[in-house]
Amino acid sequence: MAPARFGTDGVRGVANEELTAELAMALGRAAARILDAPAFVVGRDTRRSGPLLQAALSAGFAAEGADVVDVGVLPTPGVACVAADRGVPGAVVSASHNPFEDNGIKLFSPEGTKLAMEVEAAIERELESVLAGPQSAAGADGPGRRPRRTGHGVGRMESDPGAASLYMAHLAEVTEGRHLGGLRVVVDCAHGAASVIAPAVLASLGAVVTAIANEPDGANINDHCGSTDPAGLVETVLREGADLGLALDGDADRVIAVDHTGAVVDGDVLLALFALDLSARGLLAGNTVAVTVMTNLGFRLAMEAQGIAVRETAVGDRHVLAALDSGGLTLGGEQSGHIIFRTLSTTGDGILTGIALCDLVRRAGQSLADLSAGLVERVPQRLVNVPVAQPERLAGCTEVWEAVEVARAELGHDGRVLLRPSGTEPLVRVMVESRAEGVADAGAMQLAGVVEAALGRSGAPGGR
Repeated sequence: MAPARFGTDGVRGVANEELTAELAMALGRAAARILDAPAFVVGRDTRRSGPLLQAALSAGFAAEGADVVDVGVLPTPGVACVAADRGVPGAVVSASHNPFEDNGIKLFSPEGTKLAMEVEAAIERELESVLAGPQSAAGADGPGRRPRRTGHGVGRMESDPGAASLYMAHLAEVTEGRHLGGLRVVVDCAHGAASVIAPAVLASLGAVVTAIANEPDGANINDHCGSTDPAGLVETVLREGADLGLALDGDADRVIAVDHTGAVVDGDVLLALFALDLSARGLLAGNTVAVTVMTNLGFRLAMEAQGIAVRETAVGDRHVLAALDSGGLTLGGEQSGHIIFRTLSTTGDGILTGIALCDLVRRAGQSLADLSAGLVERVPQRLVNVPVAQPERLAGCTEVWEAVEVARAELGHDGRVLLRPSGTEPLVRVMVESRAEGVADAGAMQLAGVVEAALGRSGAPGGR
């Protein structure tokens, strides 16, 4: 059995094929050994495979002597919130926006943040030892391993029926006592972990809520709904005459919005709205917002026009959080709708962001459409995925970087070039943005050709 590998957002794979119960249990044992915590908070989304993998993961924790607090179905940021409240690590069985056949495992520190990459690497190494087996005659897991726990050494398992209430109370604090005053909101729950909590907390704050995709059956999570497919939300907002709509994903750690005209408002625009609002109220620390390298150039230009600085990070909300903490910043996020309000949360939280957006609209006394109109003029972007056998060779490939420098010089202030190896596939991602029509397409294809010629094309399929 191959060991699990952490990607940008935990371990993922096809449930019961790549991510098996055996692997989940071994990962639980490895994480318990490295994190050496007295207990773990464990939750999941609504996938059919969730209870299977949660039970196996929890068994791994308990086998190493750690108690397990089962919070059941709860959004990923909710598990992080409960973990931070209890001061113990957390784990979520979820594959976020992936189709229901997939599942994953995300781990959180006792502070409710994603684990540091070096800690994940240590867990991976320990996982290899756990999987190596076989059990020694002395009852240990291989040479030099600790004996198995028995008797009082085995961890206990308990449920926490109050976890959802604790998380909802945390969410309600976002408005600082302000009422949403009858704001008409449609919330698309993606048949996921937020199906009960998101409509309930919005209604408790005074919104008139219409909930859709809130009847999970184990197989319909993210199926033609949620943040990756907002068509149903657009239709419902228009039909209901709602003020706005919110589209969550399966584990509710991201959100995109729809205004009353049916226009989709993505993470870049939401982040710009929040940055301007916080800056105007003197609450944007350093007058700076953190974004990933994939954030559209139009966002950067919009912030520059408003005198707001932009700090750039690698892809992934863990890197956004690291930039926020290292710089003492308060706001950051991604185009996908992962947005972190650092004074309010330890990770991206779609429900929290949605509440903050409703509060902003209510305070401003304007529609979301008016607030976002012309705020971010999206610069045309072209992304080409180039299959290569060894994407890690990109860093030392002089001819590629010489071509990149030429392209950057030609684009100037009105364009941008980004090349990076994929962290999960044998690909080099080539991205070009330009205000000039057709330039992004031509530039991306030209650089993709240079990459392919320099590094050699693999047999893997490439997406464009």
